[in-house]
Amino acid sequence: MGRAFQNRKESMAKTAGQKTKVYSKYGREIYVCAKAGGVDPAGNLSLRSLLERAKKDQVPSHVIEKAIEKAKGGQGEDFATARYEGFGPGGCMVIVDCLTDNPNRTFGDVRTCFTKTKCKIGTQGSVSHMFDHSAIFAFKHDDEEAVLEALMEADVDVGEIENEEGIITVFAPNTDYFKAKTALTDTFGEIDFEVDEIQFVPQNSTEISSDDDKAMFQKFLDLLNDLDDVQNVYHNVQQ
Repeated sequence: MGRAFQNRKESMAKTAGQKTKVYSKYGREIYVCAKAGGVDPAGNLSLRSLLERAKKDQVPSHVIEKAIEKAKGGQGEDFATARYEGFGPGGCMVIVDCLTDNPNRTFGDVRTCFTKTKCKIGTQGSVSHMFDHSAIFAFKHDDEEAVLEALMEADVDVGEIENEEGIITVFAPNTDYFKAKTALTDTFGEIDFEVDEIQFVPQNSTEISSDDDKAMFQKFLDLLNDLDDVQNVYHNVQQ
């Protein structure tokens, strides 16, 4: 399904231990989203979309319910977003998004992942200007023109539309996320989105050629994804 999927972190892992990590990350994100915008999905569109994605990724209902109950109570950790950028093996570009209750700890942990794999952590903006911060929707449909027309009528700044094997993928600015989703559902009714999220999509991809760099890149990703504070890792490596 095109470039959106070349760099998408796998949402489901293979082992029970890895799944627990994924569930934990979802739980933290749901808690933060519900605490910030309210626990009712009908009035918190960000939460509603997040819950839909969690269910698609088979996150157990008790994980979701616990996070919402925690937010409802108004107590618990105060998480803040943190974003780190840098250069990975083979000169690839990497963005690491985190939710943290201790920014100093998180920065130290992320920096260790970079240094252990001979990578270079950069300053804010050092690589993000080479990514598009995009709202991405993918769903089964066969009329690309009708989709484009619906989005244009809603004044959505469509970046790109792909149509591959009956799956249409729409790219729009992240700021147009809700406008685009509303336009699609208002026009076509309830849609079973295969992808419904905001991602950093690289403007250009790079290929890691050497086996050593490939192994180091995988180690780098594993180290980052093992950190509890890391929510998403984006990169421009062609896979």
